Amino acid sequence: MWIETKTEVEKASRTRASFSRRVLNGLLLCSGDMEHLDKYMKDKSFVLQLVVCGLRAVARVILANNPLSGGLILAALYWASPWQGLLGTLGVLASTLTAVITGQDSAEVAGGLHGFNGMLVSLLMGEFSSAGDWYWWLLLPVFLGSATCVFLFSGLSSFLDRWDLPAAVFPFNIIIILYLLCTGPEHPYFPHHSVKPPGALEPNATELIALQVIRGIPLGVGQIFACGDLGPSLLILGAVFLYSPLLAVHALLGSAVGTLTGLSMAVRHESLYSGLSGFNGALGCMTVGGLFFTFSLWTHLFAIASAFFSAYADIALSNLMGTVGLPASSWAATLVATLMLLLTGSLAAYRIPIGQVRAPERNLRSRSQWEAGNTEERESTDV
Repeated sequence: MWIETKTEVEKASRTRASFSRRVLNGLLLCSGDMEHLDKYMKDKSFVLQLVVCGLRAVARVILANNPLSGGLILAALYWASPWQGLLGTLGVLASTLTAVITGQDSAEVAGGLHGFNGMLVSLLMGEFSSAGDWYWWLLLPVFLGSATCVFLFSGLSSFLDRWDLPAAVFPFNIIIILYLLCTGPEHPYFPHHSVKPPGALEPNATELIALQVIRGIPLGVGQIFACGDLGPSLLILGAVFLYSPLLAVHALLGSAVGTLTGLSMAVRHESLYSGLSGFNGALGCMTVGGLFFTFSLWTHLFAIASAFFSAYADIALSNLMGTVGLPASSWAATLVATLMLLLTGSLAAYRIPIGQVRAPERNLRSRSQWEAGNTEERESTDV
């Protein structure tokens, strides 16, 4: 009897262990860059391939490269605002199809590199539009602006490749500023809200509410997609965590740093509460904290410094451009990240070539293997 009970316990234990391994393997297959999916998709229909590369493009906005993360983010956008979700979807499709028609590199298209700028342009056009939701005339600039991003991305990539720099969101930042300059708050067809500088004095300002400031930290992650609702922002953060827990930690950390920077500069309370003070800091921290640089204690500290630099630059640019009613968008994080990638010295040893950038955890493993290989090679050549 005792032997039978022991056998049953061991069998149940093995079953639980086997189930746990299957769950873990399933999670590992769904995380990171999901490169195994690319091999599976090669002989699939064009529509299915378009869906996958479109979802990768959605995730690329927040520096991830995972179609499941992209699906979660798209769901978060539809949750926050169906109109914004629709605009984002159309922006991705317009830019991706333009890249296909103009014969852009197939690997870049499949990786979503020609779609994420178009999505950002469409989201910001909808966010700044003062014509309200479901204003169908807005689809005209959405399609044109998203398609134009492909040409800017291609041209800038050719120019920046000589320094091994990414075109990043330069196309988005250029197109959205040109669009807002071409239209205006009183435009008869495409009116938009005028942006108020974050440093503008508030008449009859109320006391700062600590809980609202803390709530603004996760909202800073959502504001990368122009999303100011807490639930969808947490879902976006979860999508980043699915791709890379390390990247998600740096996103939240960078947003907290950006919020702290806003507090130190006494920006308007609304900028702190809505997460607008945090999103450039989040992007600056994510760029350095394991994505374009191998994660280490040194690069982690450097990522925090990058977040501070991005947040202060955003306040300065927002105050400058806000005088003419324009947003600073993500110019601050984009310029700071580009400068960080150009740095020389000891930090440059941690820099990852653009063509080899993967999920931070994968970058860390690849570097360990590379260093181990170099050590063995040196030992084998010693006399």
